[in-house]
Parts: sequence; C-alpha cells; structure tokens
Amino acid sequence: MSKESTVEQAIIKTTYGDLTIAFWPEVAPKTVANFKKLAGEGFYNGTAFHRIIKGFMIQGGCPNTKAGQSGMPGTGSPGYQIKAEFNDKTHERGVISMARSANPDSAGSQFFICHGAAKFLDGQYTAFGKLSAGDDVLERIATVPTQSSGGGEKSTPIDRIEVVSVEIVTAA
Repeated sequence: MSKESTVEQAIIKTTYGDLTIAFWPEVAPKTVANFKKLAGEGFYNGTAFHRIIKGFMIQGGCPNTKAGQSGMPGTGSPGYQIKAEFNDKTHERGVISMARSANPDSAGSQFFICHGAAKFLDGQYTAFGKLSAGDDVLERIATVPTQSSGGGEKSTPIDRIEVVSVEIVTAA
C-alpha cells in the first residue's frame, strides 16, 4: 500500500470543472484534518473563488461568498483559527495552502491554490497538498477576467466561480 498522502484526496467540484487534491498529512496533519472536517460538514459547498491573481494563485473557502451572505469576501472563517504548520514544501503550481491574515496562526477555512511558483511564501504559509488532477481547470479559473473591488487589487473575478462541493475520496 502507498503512503497515506496518496490514499485520501479531495475533489473540489466547481462550475469550471473538478480539481483533485492529494493531501500531505505527513507535513500538515492538523491542517489536512481541518480541511477534511469542513468538507465533510459541507462548509465549502456554495462558496466561490473570490480572489484570483493570474500567475500567482486562486483563493476560496470564505463563507462570506455564499449566496445571501453580507460579509466582505475574504474576511470570513469557520468561527475558529488553526495553528500554522509551516513545512519545507515549496509553493509551486498546483500546491494548496492555507490563507491567513498577518497572524501566522489565523487560518481557518480559506485556502489558495498556486497558479505559478510562489517560493516567497515558503515557510510562511501552511502548504498541505497538491493537485493530482485538474490542472486544466486551475488554468481556466486563474485566467478568468478580474476587476478591482473598492479600489484595491484587480483580483475579483467578473464571473462567479462556485465551489459546488468538496468530496473526500479514497484514491484508486
């Protein structure tokens, strides 16, 4: 049998296609467990990728992006924070990592998937897996036209890219 990191995967079903993530529980066990718990509770269902920077990353997992929510996208959480699990994994294309505020231990539910190399994030953000399928979907999402909202960075997608569901599966 293969290592545990290749046994369980997450299938992030989006309106642009599926992204399959192979977890790295050997370097970020609590982060992987948190993501799997939230996915199992349906927390991510109906959220959207709210921040997209071509060549850098796509960000999702904010509950404020669900239909009917009034909070600012990018500021929502599951109501708690998890401790950072910095590791030696490199932030390269396809790596999934936890988004956070300036406080290293402020991650909760928001995550980002690298569209390009972002080595400057290494050791400062908790990388916890990598795409094993769906690179074409990552490309489609990362190249969606964006606009600035409130005069900030031009990273808000013009079209809604919804996370329909996140399913935890056993890899074949």
